[in-house]
Amino acid sequence: MTARNTGKVLSLHVTAGVHTPAGDMADRFGVDGDFGGAFEFMTAGNYLFGAEGHYFFGNKVKDDPLAILRTPEGDIIGNDRLIASVALRERGYYIGGMIGKLITFSQKRSGIRLTLGAGVTRHRIRVQDDSDSVTQLTGEYKNGYDRLCGGIALNQFIGWQHLGATRRSNWMAGFEFNEGFTQTLRDWDFTEMRKLDGKRTDLRIGIRIAWTLPFYQGGADKIYY
Repeated sequence: MTARNTGKVLSLHVTAGVHTPAGDMADRFGVDGDFGGAFEFMTAGNYLFGAEGHYFFGNKVKDDPLAILRTPEGDIIGNDRLIASVALRERGYYIGGMIGKLITFSQKRSGIRLTLGAGVTRHRIRVQDDSDSVTQLTGEYKNGYDRLCGGIALNQFIGWQHLGATRRSNWMAGFEFNEGFTQTLRDWDFTEMRKLDGKRTDLRIGIRIAWTLPFYQGGADKIYY
């Protein structure tokens, strides 16, 4: 069978993942899901250079930035004197560059994918007021409750990447590790009544899968297997 997947490649990846928090991240959030994309260049020798971005989200928030607004029973009362429907959500993103290598074991262009990346990350608590009845949670006031953090981040991936010989089946799956070195980006936290000083180490560990759309550059040698 003649392989058509040799030579230099420009690739687009559409990715999805599930991650467990660790470090300071585990004190604030639970398991999250994410989706994203990447653009990369692979040399004929299977070296990788590219950029990637991931948006992550979750429904488990362990911090309660709204404690100052709650009644002894734990409710928040809206302007209409009724119990407001307020939910807390995790939202964040990572954007960075990466380098790596696809380690193959035969003439087939599939093997272990190793990448190292660096960039920036941000995360916050999204305050969702479904009733839109709590004045303290409107407009710029929300910024005093969202505990926005950001900073530099590192990212590593190890897994299996497959580039089909006929260019029809292209995917990867593996384990991902993300380390964020962050701090608060807000000048004041309303619940704590102070700026939340201090450095954070926000870790996320999980799995990522991707569908790949490759664009091969130049002619391809014939390989039989």
